[in-house]
Amino acid sequence: MKLNHKDSIFTRREFCKTSAFAGGGLLAATLPVTASAHVAGSDTIKVALVGCGGRGTGAAIQALSTEFPVQLVAMADAFQDRLDKSLNSINEEFQGDKKKVKVKDKNKYVGFEAYKPAIDQADVVILTTPPGFRPEHFEYAVSQGKHIFMEKPVATDAPGVRRVLKAAQVAKEKQLNVVVGLQRHYQTSYNMVYDQLKAGAIGKITSGQVYWNSAGVWVKERQPGQSELEYQMRNWYYYVWLCGDHILEQHIHNIDVANWFVGEYPASAQGMGGREVRKGPEFGEIFDHHFVEFVYPSGAIIASQCRHQPNTMSRVTEVFQGTKGTIDMSSNSITTWDGQEILKHNDRKDPNPYQVEHDKLFASIQNGEVISDAENGAYSTLTAIMGRMATYSGQVISWDEALNSEMSLVPANLTWDSEPPVKPDKDGLYEIPVPGKTKVL
Repeated sequence: MKLNHKDSIFTRREFCKTSAFAGGGLLAATLPVTASAHVAGSDTIKVALVGCGGRGTGAAIQALSTEFPVQLVAMADAFQDRLDKSLNSINEEFQGDKKKVKVKDKNKYVGFEAYKPAIDQADVVILTTPPGFRPEHFEYAVSQGKHIFMEKPVATDAPGVRRVLKAAQVAKEKQLNVVVGLQRHYQTSYNMVYDQLKAGAIGKITSGQVYWNSAGVWVKERQPGQSELEYQMRNWYYYVWLCGDHILEQHIHNIDVANWFVGEYPASAQGMGGREVRKGPEFGEIFDHHFVEFVYPSGAIIASQCRHQPNTMSRVTEVFQGTKGTIDMSSNSITTWDGQEILKHNDRKDPNPYQVEHDKLFASIQNGEVISDAENGAYSTLTAIMGRMATYSGQVISWDEALNSEMSLVPANLTWDSEPPVKPDKDGLYEIPVPGKTKVL
């Protein structure tokens, strides 16, 4: 049977109308006081933004664009200029509407500890700093009983993953909503394909290929007078302690889809990678390509590749082979081995999954329901970290080895007088991982 949804139209407004939003705050009474105090009736839901870069600004705009009484009341960032730029952009988006944006000067917090007073002001927090800081910020937000949207990945090392997993359990006990920015889970086309997969459309997945191959991302130039710590934080994508390398920061999306569709997390990983194009000091210490084979307990083998090299093939998608057919997410299609097309979905009119994440988060809060994304976010983060361990070391890395690693990348109690965990040599170059020599466990 062929399911063709080329004419599907499903807007954010229609989503809110057809969701449990109609129930208002009727179920909020079933939640503990910390989770329900500000969601009943028409009470304003106060939001704090922690991490005011481009993704944080976009996430705040999406939170304020839901059909709920949401107001941004506090902001935090390591840098004043980023906070000011973000607030200006948000105000421009909503034309200075004080019902949407009401961030007083006293609620603009700057520095390494800025996240605490910002979180304290809010009912819902948006965590969008560089991911090295995510475990600390998530842990604090949970301890204060806040609902949370946090971007992926949720850590850059195994100790950070374990910290998130522990806090995730507390969040469940407090019935706090936690949405993680792995937006494929909120994307119509992916859910349509997944439903058919669960119904047995291609049988058991035996193999797959997942890709994030592109030209790369931005680079921030070193400015006169910057300390090494400030420079690394502004150019954070190129330092493992802050970013986790692009296999984690970007390619986690595709790796997470593999985990989701296979239905489990990998038992081991082995692979290769290196740095062929990125040669200058502005590219810090990360690789420009990774290739990993993830082996799953069921026997499925997923080949993962990501590349940041200009003028090469660009491809960002996932493909899977099963005992009865194939899935190709570049066309949102399912085909049996004898050529029968089971599903092909044109997603051009689907709602923006980045917006749906926030629509569903605030609908869940309003209705007294609970979304718990943190555990999967942590395990998909660990999967990508395990892949990085494999490419950096050239060794086979098991799931248990990765999860139990004590190698901590992120310094505790940072101040502007702190030294970063990695430093350049006399030529301004950073030490690059060498397979066969670099220790990762």
